[in-house]
Amino acid sequence: MEALRQDDPRRFGPYTVLARLRGTASSVQYLAHDTASEDAVVITAARPELAALPAFRRRFQAEARIADRLAGGWVQPRLGGPDDAPDEELLWTAGPYVPALTLSEAIDATGPLPERAVRILGAGLAETLSRVHATGAVLQGLAPRTVLLAEDGPRLTAFGPLGAAAAAEARPGGQLSVRLGYLTPEQVEGEEPGPASDLFVLGLLLAYAATGTTPLADGPAAEGAERIARTAPELGAVPEELRDLIARCLEKDPADRPSAGTVAAELALEGAAGLAKGGWLPEALAAAVAEQGVRVRETVAAGAPVDAVAGGSAGEPTDAVAGVPAGEPTDAVVPVPAPTPVPAPDTQTAQLGDIGRHAPRTDRPTTQLSVPPELTGRPAAPAPAPPAGPTPALPGGVPAVPPPMVPVAPRPLPIPTNRATAPSPAVDRRGLLIGLAAGAAGLVVGGGGVLALGSGGGDTDDPKPAPSHGGPTVAGLPPQPRWVYTHPAAEPAPLTTAVWNERLLVLTTKNGATAVDLRTGRRVWQNTDAAEGRAALLAGQDLCFVAAPSGFLWLSPKDGKTVHRADHADLSAETPKLSAPEFVGSSGPVIWFTGSEKATVKAPPPKKGKKRGKDKQIVRAYLFAYDIVRREQLWRTPVPAGRGPATPGHRLIAVRQNDLVVRQNPATLAPGDVRAAKGRAVFRSFDRRTGKALWSKQFGTVAPEAAAMGDDRGLLYAAVGDDLQAFETPAGKPKWTLNGSGGTPYGTPVVTGTVLHTTNRNQEVGAVERETGRLRWRRSTEAAITTAAPAVTLSTTGRTLLAADGSQVTAFAAEDGRRLWKFQDIGAQDPKGPTVTAPYRVLMAGRTAVVQRDRIFYAFPVA
Repeated sequence: MEALRQDDPRRFGPYTVLARLRGTASSVQYLAHDTASEDAVVITAARPELAALPAFRRRFQAEARIADRLAGGWVQPRLGGPDDAPDEELLWTAGPYVPALTLSEAIDATGPLPERAVRILGAGLAETLSRVHATGAVLQGLAPRTVLLAEDGPRLTAFGPLGAAAAAEARPGGQLSVRLGYLTPEQVEGEEPGPASDLFVLGLLLAYAATGTTPLADGPAAEGAERIARTAPELGAVPEELRDLIARCLEKDPADRPSAGTVAAELALEGAAGLAKGGWLPEALAAAVAEQGVRVRETVAAGAPVDAVAGGSAGEPTDAVAGVPAGEPTDAVVPVPAPTPVPAPDTQTAQLGDIGRHAPRTDRPTTQLSVPPELTGRPAAPAPAPPAGPTPALPGGVPAVPPPMVPVAPRPLPIPTNRATAPSPAVDRRGLLIGLAAGAAGLVVGGGGVLALGSGGGDTDDPKPAPSHGGPTVAGLPPQPRWVYTHPAAEPAPLTTAVWNERLLVLTTKNGATAVDLRTGRRVWQNTDAAEGRAALLAGQDLCFVAAPSGFLWLSPKDGKTVHRADHADLSAETPKLSAPEFVGSSGPVIWFTGSEKATVKAPPPKKGKKRGKDKQIVRAYLFAYDIVRREQLWRTPVPAGRGPATPGHRLIAVRQNDLVVRQNPATLAPGDVRAAKGRAVFRSFDRRTGKALWSKQFGTVAPEAAAMGDDRGLLYAAVGDDLQAFETPAGKPKWTLNGSGGTPYGTPVVTGTVLHTTNRNQEVGAVERETGRLRWRRSTEAAITTAAPAVTLSTTGRTLLAADGSQVTAFAAEDGRRLWKFQDIGAQDPKGPTVTAPYRVLMAGRTAVVQRDRIFYAFPVA
């Protein structure tokens, strides 16, 4: 933290600037405060000479939008930017201030981190990477200067190449030259970076955190790219507990590197937030972070900017004291003015790939994408020379000194476009120029274009995934989501989720219902009447039905307004005091639900000479059939009352042409029913037209809580111990048995055609013939074994089987069990809250599989 300079801005929108925090190649970070709330904020302002370039502005804004979508967990939310102050010419974003040191500052101050701290650091970063990779994007934002170590865990501050750039400069013709700090083997070979590239950089970063030096940094700088591509990393100094995982991250072949979700789970199974509870930083670092917070609070309380320094330049990097080479000690009282220093080579952080200051050369493979001359921006003014005098720092401040660049021999490498989506020569007026400077990791972006990331071709100005109808481009990777929706953190978490007419995703919460357009992933309406609602069904062609505790609602799918309402008392003339219904299931326009009411049973007349007994309060329970299109009850039939006054819950087991089969939830069974069942489940069948009870049966030794489902042919499939059995109903005769392994019961299967798709607690899914039980195939999801079997869902076409559990979603070809892809996402974590443990859930909508985990929804195209 240091004093402001004369030409530093004093205000950004509503924020008053107080001091400089640190600088990067593309921006300067300022400490500021909101005059309305007095909260400390961090302003990240683009360097003026770069902000003049249209390409830079678009990339800067695109990376800000990535940060917006990742907000939460280890990413600070954005508080404002130039969009909030349209009249401003400055390019900036604002976020909450959190006392923290950069990773490079921490290593310089106290040396390598302890093994536990490295685990928490890596798990937190991997959790964020997992969320990025789930969208099909690549972060390219990891560097020792972009990772903050805060009191409660790590924070990521860069969300693309600009934020993590080791060097950035404006060039003649409106071009922007950006050099990344780290190279990966695939980039050295001229390939496009992918999600695995982020894992390689994460491996370098974790090795640096654990040892204080970066693998592959030792040796002549001119051979740096060759070492990255060919030399095995030396990891002898890495703690043994971390060595294998870091080595896998540093594999030369991207296909051999673990996923971000795997890294996060191996480093901290309980999540970074859980492992960090009780403190995670070494004592010296924790004290430095706390001291920084005290200094900032004092500065904010004073409310006035620190005195400016004459002759300062807004365009000058602030990462080093003027006159002292970056990376050298800065404890001299008065540094002696000197000519502009040549940065000393940094052998700690392996900043490989210096592009130097050579003129860009044409990249022949992408020449057709060059920008028409009339579209290039005006040449940027050269950056002013740094002042000769010293730059004072605030008392107690820790100067952020970035590792200087290590030059390497010029070695031009082509930067390929994504051939599947590359723009044609007839590109529009936002055409893209991808050129090549004479260096290993240099990217030159034309004034009319944007920096191309590895997550897709064409215009990457807005990193939100474009609609995609194809499969994954790499075997095992999930397809690119059509969209990603995150339910706002300020609102209650979703209670139920349903697909309406393949047009809307309807979520219900404690506050109401929310509809998300299944085509775009955008929220289209909210309805507070539907608070704590259950189910969202098609009622005719133009209404959305929601069963809420207050009654039944019919909503307009266009704007969510309540069109019709039926209170519980109006649902059945025979039960005016009906309690809140428990939804059982539906088929077409008919829903089934259970309800109960309290009734008074009068005492019988007393015998002569005896007193009259007391009246009794009893609970009567019913199963109802209700037509949601005609809005009328079809029938009601009595069912056993549940435990206490609550309505007994039931699960729909099968819907057939003439009857339906249900089973009461074990938790709602009355004590007498539990004793009578003798540890076995009771299934009940009712006539679909009249509600008449047809039969009540127990099958084999199927337990009350065992997985079970029926089909339209009169068969019941149920878990019996470790086996899966098929029974003829209502006779109860066993038809076949599929043997399982010890201690891994089967979960609820799914029927399609002549095949039954199975699932068990051994994290295996399979396919058996419905009539004979012959096993066609069985595959493992390769997820950790838990106490629950994966939930299986079949795509609308029946070609893809999706298995969802607590750690991932795995897609298989339904025909032969080939594993198609796996998706993992750590979820939106609150560093001060509990670790996200919500299981995944899959809902089908046409050719789209909506994958939910807690508040985040991904729309994947499926066959």
